[in-house]
Amino acid sequence: MLPTPESPRMTPGCPREAQRLLGVATIAHLPMTLSLKPQRRRVVQAVLYEVFATALVAPVLWWLFDRSPLSTLALTLSLSAIALTFNFAFNALFEAWEARQPSGDRTWRRRAAHGIGFEIGLGLIVVPVMAWWLDIGLWEALLADIGIMLFFLGYTVVFTWCFDRVFGPPQSTLRPAG
Repeated sequence: MLPTPESPRMTPGCPREAQRLLGVATIAHLPMTLSLKPQRRRVVQAVLYEVFATALVAPVLWWLFDRSPLSTLALTLSLSAIALTFNFAFNALFEAWEARQPSGDRTWRRRAAHGIGFEIGLGLIVVPVMAWWLDIGLWEALLADIGIMLFFLGYTVVFTWCFDRVFGPPQSTLRPAG
């Protein structure tokens, strides 16, 4: 049985008041992971994803496009804001779909589908932004985005796996014991 917001199980070492403020609880069969409420989980996941992505991508754009570090950092932050908004919406839709599936297991296949769907949708938005910002053609921006997408495919799969290991799987994947 999943803990409800009214009666969460205590997280080891986490006082009840801190647990209430953070909106976390321990899922019964995953005693060492924190379970965030769905909306809070999406926000934490998206923000952490973008923080690590920005730290990895900004220096690469600076090097590849020979633009000023401030310009590529600003571009990366702008793309990150776009991606953060898209991530929030995409994950909400993905988890709604996932909740209707017979199995709640987050298999590598499901994780790959999540990453591919996210990157294609995001690419449709960011290619024109990159072309305008870097003053390059759409074709060049598409090629640059394909390179970034290939990196992010692996990054997304690894990041979500690590995130689930730390915070536990989302409630949408959990099924009552048979």
